[in-house]
Amino acid sequence: TPEVFLSGLLGAMLVMWFSSLAIAAVGKTAAEVVVEVREQFLNRPGIMTFTEKPDYDRCVALVTAASLSEMIKPGVLAIGLPCVVGVGMRILGSVTGRPLLGVECVAAFMMFATATGILMALFLNNAGGAWDNAKKYIETGAHGGKGSEAHKAAVTGDTVGDPFKDTAGPSIHVLIKLLSTITLVLCPIFLNKA
Repeated sequence: TPEVFLSGLLGAMLVMWFSSLAIAAVGKTAAEVVVEVREQFLNRPGIMTFTEKPDYDRCVALVTAASLSEMIKPGVLAIGLPCVVGVGMRILGSVTGRPLLGVECVAAFMMFATATGILMALFLNNAGGAWDNAKKYIETGAHGGKGSEAHKAAVTGDTVGDPFKDTAGPSIHVLIKLLSTITLVLCPIFLNKA
């Protein structure tokens, strides 16, 4: 039915949306760290001459706080969207005389999200690793070595690759487990007892 197919597409969309939020969180936090490091260089000129130590604790605290706060939106999305799909389709099923519509739609949602999540995680982990390895390869002297245009491009690629392989890729594993748990635990509320 169209409702089941739409629910499946929403499941696939969830994986992409979740990944984009995770990657954006890394970029936003990295920008905050750059600002903090620049402030420390400005306020502590001895850091550059090794006569003064940087305040590592401030950077660690900044990254820790950001890692917790930036994952609120993806977490709410991962818990909320299956509930919205299940309850919404259950209500639609009760109106149209299809008591199993909510469960069918959540099953499609979970299957599409799982299949898409596996493929997306493979892509993110492999692409991120490839960009990282390309930079390391160029640093060995290939394609002009360090300082070359190829190295500058590889550093840019590695900047994208690190959130891919270190954040978004591994977090999809958690997303898939969370979706399975949420849908199984909440399955009774998706069922219309007509």
